[in-house]
Amino acid sequence: MNSKLEHSLGGTFVKEVPEDVVWIDDAFYIFKTRFGLYTSVLKEPYGAHFITGPTEDAVLTMTRWHLKSLQDGTLDEVTKVINNGVVGGKL
Repeated sequence: MNSKLEHSLGGTFVKEVPEDVVWIDDAFYIFKTRFGLYTSVLKEPYGAHFITGPTEDAVLTMTRWHLKSLQDGTLDEVTKVINNGVVGGKL
């Protein structure tokens, strides 16, 4: 599989990006959620939620790693999908 950014997105977007936001690497910013987690938000596609984690540093590290792996084309070499979370059959 040739991973692309759209394969990594869950479809959640920020309704309003704050005007005073500080863009990290001119690509994303990180905010603290109401549940105490941290989420990175991409500049392109604008406002897309990307990585969520327990600490700001963890989200910073993994967002940079994930974006670089996508850019280098190496994401498929170092990641594996174990389960897609879809429940089969009739409920």
